[in-house]
Order: sequence, then C-alpha cells, then structure tokens
Amino acid sequence: MKKQTLNVAGLSVNVFSLEEPGEDGDGDEEQQDGRQETKEKKKKPVAVMFLLHGRMSKAEHMEYVAKAFLDEVHQRRKAAAGAATPEGEREEVMDLWIVTFDHRNHGSRIVDGQANSAWSDNPSKRNDNHAIDMYAIQTGTAQDVSALIDFLPWYLFPNEERVVKEWIVSGISLGGHSTWIALKNDPRLKVGIPIIGCPDYLALIVPRAEASSIPIEPPYFPKTFVEYVKTHDPAGAGAAGAFWGKKILVVAGREDEVVPWAASERFVGELDVGGRG
Repeated sequence: MKKQTLNVAGLSVNVFSLEEPGEDGDGDEEQQDGRQETKEKKKKPVAVMFLLHGRMSKAEHMEYVAKAFLDEVHQRRKAAAGAATPEGEREEVMDLWIVTFDHRNHGSRIVDGQANSAWSDNPSKRNDNHAIDMYAIQTGTAQDVSALIDFLPWYLFPNEERVVKEWIVSGISLGGHSTWIALKNDPRLKVGIPIIGCPDYLALIVPRAEASSIPIEPPYFPKTFVEYVKTHDPAGAGAAGAFWGKKILVVAGREDEVVPWAASERFVGELDVGGRG
C-alpha cells in the first residue's frame, strides 16, 4: 500500500493506493517492453473513496481500514483475473484510491477537546452544546468532502495525467452520520457506505438527551436549530430524492446501544433509490 500526504488548502489529506507495477524498476529489457502497458495502465481512471473516522478518533486510526479495503479489492481482482468474461460484458476497471483526513475539532484540527464530549454529571466533562456541536461537526465534515471533490484532483494529478471518474464516501459512527449528509448534499457522490451512521439526527440525539435528563428546549436545543435539522437532515422533508440512483450499503449493529438501529430503520426502510440505485 502506498501512502502520500498532501496539503490541500491547509487541510492535511492522506491518500492510500495500491503500488503501481514497475514503479521502482530500473529499466531492464523486460521492463522496457512493459513500459507501454504500464503507461496505458496509468491512464486508467480512478475511483476515490473518502473514509471518515468517528467522534473522539482521528484519521490515523482509519489507516488499517483503508488497508483492509485495498487488500480486499486486490485479492478479488487477482482471483477474477483469469476468469473468462465476454468482451461486451466487461465493466470499466478503475483503481481505488482512499482518502482520510481529521474531522473538524479532531486530531490535528482540535481546538477544544471538551466540545467533543457529551452531556455529563461531571462538570469537567460536561458539554451543554453537545447536540449542536456534534451536528455542526458532521455537517462540516460533509462540506470538507465536497471541497475536496472540487480541488483534490489538481493536487493528485497536476498534469491531468489521470481522471477521477467516481466519488465514494464511507465512514464509521460520526463519520457514518457525515456519510449520509455528504450523500444527500453532493450529487457527485454516487456510492456510500455508512457504517453505524444515522440519517435521522433528531431520532438519534433526542433519546440520548432524555436519557441524560436534558430538556428538548433552549439552550440545549434552540428552536431554530431544531428547524434547521428538520430542513437539512438526510431524513428531512423532501430529502429522499437526493439519493435517487445512488448505491448505498448500510451497515449497522443489531445490539448497538450508542447508535441504535431503531433511529435509522424507518428512513432506510422507506428510502427509494430507483432502479439504478
């Protein structure tokens, strides 16, 4: 696995990919004969997947997940390499590249650690803005994904030697929430894998607040904040059409008490992605 770290307008971005054949060769006759083949391979389009970490975590913790994804793709393609496929049925093969970065107020971008905490009886750990902070961070992460879709290709391929043909987003926990938001907001994202993520923020956070004896009213839940969530959330009114034609793999834990499936079940069960989704 190859890793490169880029500074994209002040955001530190890690990019993982499989090593290209012949990258470190010294030019013997066999390699020279294969240069044209390698050159053509390097023109292969790229699919980029954003891999988003959870609350209290950081990009570094997702490196093993990126490696697992790439290893799985490599093994599947290796196993299928010898299989005969009718010429007309072959799908275009893209190289998978995986991108990680620290979410806002996480890792190298941390400003206030307590702002990542929840409600607590311990004053030193209590964060009365928990409902607002968590939604703002996951929304901001989705905005970062869209900004990287805008600008990352020019950092990766400044000579336009390759093309990013498909954008994918996946994330775990807080990153899973961001995955739903990014999928809803950005039409360029065609594939999404929310892992223990919830598309219905109020269905997730209100029971948490009630369990902590937090009233669903200002200052914990300003009325305009609640209205914003109802309007902009993936489960908000009229948002379902944003997922039309997208391929979504929803991964959840049956016994998960932190992100219970009950908070997502209705929306996911009713979601219509159309015939191509």
